[in-house]
Formats: sequence, structure tokens, C-alpha cells
Amino acid sequence: MEIINGGITSPKGFLASGVHCGIKKYKKDLAVIYSEVPCDAAGVFTTNKVKAAPVLVSMGNIKNDKIQAIVINSGNANACTGEKGLEDAREMVKLVSELLKIDSSSVLVSSTGVIGVPLPMDKVRNGISMACAELNKMGGQDAAEAIMTTDTCKKEIAIQFEIQGVPIRIGAMAKGSGMIHPNMATMLAFITADLNIDKTLLHEALKDSVEKSFNMITVDGDTSTNDMVVILANGMAGNRRIMQKDGDYFKFLEVLNFVCTELAKMIIRDGEGATKFIEVKAKNARTIEDAKKATKAVLNSNLVKTATFGEDANWGRILAAVGYSGADFDVNKIDIYFKSNDLVVKVAENGAGLMFDEELAKKILVNKEIEIILDFKDGEYEAVGFGCDLSYEYVRINGSYRT
Repeated sequence: MEIINGGITSPKGFLASGVHCGIKKYKKDLAVIYSEVPCDAAGVFTTNKVKAAPVLVSMGNIKNDKIQAIVINSGNANACTGEKGLEDAREMVKLVSELLKIDSSSVLVSSTGVIGVPLPMDKVRNGISMACAELNKMGGQDAAEAIMTTDTCKKEIAIQFEIQGVPIRIGAMAKGSGMIHPNMATMLAFITADLNIDKTLLHEALKDSVEKSFNMITVDGDTSTNDMVVILANGMAGNRRIMQKDGDYFKFLEVLNFVCTELAKMIIRDGEGATKFIEVKAKNARTIEDAKKATKAVLNSNLVKTATFGEDANWGRILAAVGYSGADFDVNKIDIYFKSNDLVVKVAENGAGLMFDEELAKKILVNKEIEIILDFKDGEYEAVGFGCDLSYEYVRINGSYRT
């Protein structure tokens, strides 16, 4: 497996574009991804009961046999916009299908931005026309820029590896920095591959990867109306079609897990107002679910997040979060550690505090990347999740999001 320069257009047969059409004042705000041939596709969508119009439309279209294009806008979520919002999402699909001369059922649509505001469809129509006309092999970076909202940087990655001696490429881009919570958040991720793989297996692989990556991150505990992760595989690499869970499947899954995890980490590192990247590892738990529950509770605790921002080794807040997480564990066995780089300090043992080295703890917590380790000493299961601290800047950003 090799990380290569590029993103969504790195695999064979994929083109993209990103343009500014006026949904946002100055920055790019509309992107199109297109495959020269129809793709097998899979998607995972927000768990929020309030689903945006584009999510509903894409959830329907992805059930079709093949997908060939995705249109994405930023600056407006097209969420909570009623029947008109559904009409607008369907019109976006229709416009792309007409311009690219493909079936409308083979187009997905995605939106991100402010909730409850109708799309300015005159601008969107113009943007779709521009984006379809500008599709090109080098357009991945423009597309990655066009899907950003409060993001401060583009998030993209490309990987090359081999299956059956055939070079395979996976490219991806994502957006997200706030309204991020386990089980999908205000994040979008689009993945392309020139792999030839069965659609059912593609879906299983994506679901597995999302569970280990995007569903194990949190910025602020809010789950959005618009989340989606979509993968398109067009088969243009020419490998023998993967039809079962054999060595080729698991090799692909390993790479996909890496891609999704790296994108998830990029989202956390760009968390709104974040000054710290926090990794929580729960190990030796009774079950995988116990490990996940504990990890997510610690990452999502505002008290833990603010203590990390203040560089305070307040392990009691961590244990309290594990306690209300719903995880089954013996409080008299759990140890807690802080770690960064080569430095590590144990701050609690068997559920009780220690006379730990406060200066060492401070040396650890002043770093940008911090690991919190929960050792349950009660099983063999492990989970890892990623989050960030909660700063004054987060409040400033979200206090004026609409204005």
C-alpha cells in the first residue's frame, strides 16, 4: 500500500470539478464527481431522523444497479425545506443526468451548510452547468475545496495497492469540522476506486470501515441531518471481479479502513476551534461494545474536552464518563493513562487515584496530540476513537454560524 499524490480523481476513469456559483459569497460551493463508466456503489447515511432532502433522494437512487455521478453543494444544507427541498434535490439530479447524458437514477446528490433555507436554484442550475462543463482529471482538488463549509483545509487522500498483480487505486475526499458525533455527523465523504468488486461486498466493506472510522469520532456531540459516506467502484483497473470474502476482499478492506480512518482523523484535526487531537483507546474490555461505549463517552464529554483544552490531568472526569457510558466493567479494575509521543503517566489504578507526577502530566497535555488509555483489565476487546478539545473558538464560530 502506497500513499500517492491526488484525491478523488486518482483512480482510472474518474473526473471531477469544483466551481463558485454564488451559494457562498466568495468560495467554491458546487462540485461534481463523474465516472466514465457506470459504477457499483454503496452508501451509509445519517442516523438523524430529520434527514435532508438530498439524503432522502440519494438513499433511494443508490439502491439502483449502477451510479455514475454525484453532485454536491456547500453553503446550504437543503434540510428542513419541505416538499420544495425534495423537488430541488431531484432537479439537481435531473440537470446532471441531462448534461452528462446519463440516467437520472445513476446520479446522487449531497448538500451541506445552513439548515432551513431554500436552495437558490437559479445559482445552483448555473453552477451545475459550469461544473459539468469543467469536469477533468485534475479537478479533484477543486471538488475537495467546493464541499468545505467551516473547514479550514481540504481533506483528501489517494492510495495505490495491488490485487492479483493488478494496480488498484482508491481516491477520497471529505468535509467536516463541526456538528460531528459518532454514528455520522455533518460530514460528507466520497470515495472512488477503479476496483472490480461485487456491489453487496462493496456495501459490507464500507459499512465495516465506517463503523471503525467515521463512527468513532466526535467534535461536539451533534449528529447532522446531511451526513453521507459514498463509495463508487468502476472496475476500470481490470482485476478479476471480487465475488467473495477471500484474500483479495480483505486486502481491499484493509486499504479502505486506512482511507476512512485517515479522513476521520483529518476531520478531527480540523475540528471547529480545536487545539488538541485526542485519541481514546479502551483495551482489555469484556466486549467490543463495552469498549466502544466507553471510548465514545470519554471523547464526547464536555468536561473531559474542556479539561484537555486547559491541560488539566483531571482523570476523575474520564472515569465519570466511562461510568455513565453504559459499558459493563468493574470499576475496581480500571487503570487510566495519559500519553503523548514517548511520554506516559498513569493517573488512576484500580479505579482510584494515584500520587502521579503532575509535571510529567503537564508535559504530556501541552502537546497537540494526546492519547487517553483506559485499561479495563477484564477481557480481550479493544476500541479506538478520535476527538478534540472544546475551546473558546468553538463557541465563537458556532455563535455566529448563520451570520
